[in-house]
Amino acid sequence: MANTAQARKRARQATKQRAHNASLRSTLRTAIKKILKAIQTGDKAAAKTSFQENVSVIDRIADKKIIHKNKASRHKQRLNAAIKSMA
Repeated sequence: MANTAQARKRARQATKQRAHNASLRSTLRTAIKKILKAIQTGDKAAAKTSFQENVSVIDRIADKKIIHKNKASRHKQRLNAAIKSMA
């Protein structure tokens, strides 16, 4: 346990920030799942619109450094490739 007032405050702040980051990470996962679900339905138009709607969520979370920008780019690239390879 933290001994100084400063350390106690930092522990409180860290707990709050961790909860906020977890919420954002969950939002990211949900956005990716929405795109994957649209891809699995087989409707290319719906998958494209879902991708366009949720790519901003991925970028926004990468900008906040919840995930690395390269990881966000990798997710977008693979999802886009999956959409392009649809019949």
